[in-house]
Amino acid sequence: MAGEQALNAHPDLQNSGTGKQAPTAQDNILDSLAALNKAAADSLRLEVIRVLRNNSFGVLELCHILDVKQSALSHHLKILAQAGLVATRREGNSIFYRRQSQSEPVLQSQQQTLFACIDEAPLSTEIANRLQQVQHERAASSASFFQQNAKDFEQQQELIATHSLYGDGVKDLLSSSPLQHFTCALEVGPGRGEFLAELSSLFKQVIALDNSSEMLEYAAQSATQHQLNNIEFIHSDTAAAISQHIQADCIVMNMVLHHTPSPADIFHDLYQLANDDGVLLIAELCRHDQDWVKDACGDLWFGFEPEDLIEWASNAGFNQHQSVYHALRNGFQIQMHSFCKNPFHLNQTV
Repeated sequence: MAGEQALNAHPDLQNSGTGKQAPTAQDNILDSLAALNKAAADSLRLEVIRVLRNNSFGVLELCHILDVKQSALSHHLKILAQAGLVATRREGNSIFYRRQSQSEPVLQSQQQTLFACIDEAPLSTEIANRLQQVQHERAASSASFFQQNAKDFEQQQELIATHSLYGDGVKDLLSSSPLQHFTCALEVGPGRGEFLAELSSLFKQVIALDNSSEMLEYAAQSATQHQLNNIEFIHSDTAAAISQHIQADCIVMNMVLHHTPSPADIFHDLYQLANDDGVLLIAELCRHDQDWVKDACGDLWFGFEPEDLIEWASNAGFNQHQSVYHALRNGFQIQMHSFCKNPFHLNQTV
């Protein structure tokens, strides 16, 4: 009786009759902090986090980049995942790892401080070269698809979304965007040139940029057919466009990011290509699980969460202006976003 009275007097000691104190919120925080510190106490795991700064990679890609055996790397990835430092995303039969952008609020500052410290250390030359090799292989895979399927790409794209399903939405975003000047517009990946006519009517100069010469040729043919005489066609990518000192008041990317080797990185390129008062318009698929698009349409990524695009744009320096969503057939959904480089123009419209 005395023991029972003592136990009742201390309810915190009750835990299924074991006499052990039930875990408190403070205990859970300390456990999470301990897991984070454990994960950070290894140079290879820190290197993994460093490599994942602006990109997602599969296990085999990470093994190549870091020159580590898969069995060893899988162990480290498990520890990083348990600590909430990396997250996974399935793309068909492959699992890709990325940094975990969200963590428990009480650990958010520690996580971000860790990431900031890691990012101050540059990648070694060997790792940087192998990472670039992986990016080139992804780009080559995408380019090869368009080279072989450019003629039939429009029919394949109709299985997901035709321009007619989202073109008007992009036009509306353009008309309501805080655009200050109509001198130069840049469309990255213009496809068959469906949106070039709209840009040509509004801007003095339009640049169509594409790393697929086959697709660029179709866009040029469309421009000639519609007598669009203010368009310059450049066979290149965004990184090369920066070296050519291209600057645009408006940048448009319609259904391009899911073909891009490194979607997060390209936002940094776009920021450099935009004028100080420039705007960015993005039309893209929302996240889906229909893996047939990889073979049918050459997609590298199965759409994106809206939060990802907004975060990547923000990290590059853009400010979110508007977001619109359209439901499509076959379970697909399109997201459209407008961003501006100058935050003082957020409340201004054309």
